[in-house]
Formats: sequence, C-alpha cells, structure tokens
Amino acid sequence: MQGSPASAAPAGPSGPAAAGGSGGGFTRPKPTVVTEGTSRPEGGGRAASGDAPAPARQWPLLTVLGLTALGLLVVGTDPFPHSFRVGAILVGGALLTGAGLRRALPSVGMLAVRSRFTDMFTYGVLGTLIVLLALMVQPEPWLRIPFLEDVLHLTVT
Repeated sequence: MQGSPASAAPAGPSGPAAAGGSGGGFTRPKPTVVTEGTSRPEGGGRAASGDAPAPARQWPLLTVLGLTALGLLVVGTDPFPHSFRVGAILVGGALLTGAGLRRALPSVGMLAVRSRFTDMFTYGVLGTLIVLLALMVQPEPWLRIPFLEDVLHLTVT
C-alpha cells in the first residue's frame, strides 16, 4: 500500500544531529554577555536639580562653551590689535576652566565625557598648550621659551 504509515519517511531530523551530537547540523552559539546599556561617566549627573530648566542643569558645559564662543568671536571679528592672541587665550582658558570645574564639582552634567582623571588631564593639557602657543605666536611674542625656539629652528632649518 502506498499510503501506509509504516512506509512514510520520518518528518523530523534523525540521527546524531537530532540527538544534539556533532552531525552536520548548524547550531548557533548562545551569547554569554549582552550589553544592556552604558554607564554614565563619573560626575555625569545633572549639575542642578531636576526641576531646574535645562540650561541651568548644564551650566558647567555652557560656561565652557560660552568662553570658547567669546574667544572665537574675538578672533573672528579682529576688533583690536593682538585680538588673535587674546581670543586664543580665551579658548585655552575655557578648557582650563573646564578642567577646574571637573575637579571641583561632584556633578558637571554633559561636561563629563570620560573618567574624572581623563577629563581633567585632557582639558588641562589642551588648555595649557593653547595658552602657551597663543603667548608665543609671532610677531612680537609675549612669552619667549628659548628651549622651544631652539627646537623650532632645528626642525625648520
């Protein structure tokens, strides 16, 4: 008989793959660790209470951005002699202010990017370099560091 149940082929998998063995079947490995979210950086909470308006909650970041914008405005408009130098010092001072705020305040809002040490180190080094370069810009530098002048002459000539 053609339609007898004894002669029908089994519908499911059979053999070692069906029993969980290493037959030719592909099994997807189960992930061991699943990332469910990222943690905030240290000090990354709100800088003011939750009932304060949004700009007040982010006042450390807005302070740094405001000083940077003022420095760029001074550089861009060129209203007085040495405005490039003064504007660049304002930008460097903004980064140094960010380093100081990151050190002094327990919560600085979105000014916190990485760990406290990394933020302070990055803001401090970049701010110091920008201020030093602004003080040493030619012509008529306000600060002369002979060691750096010698290094510059060795690289250029």
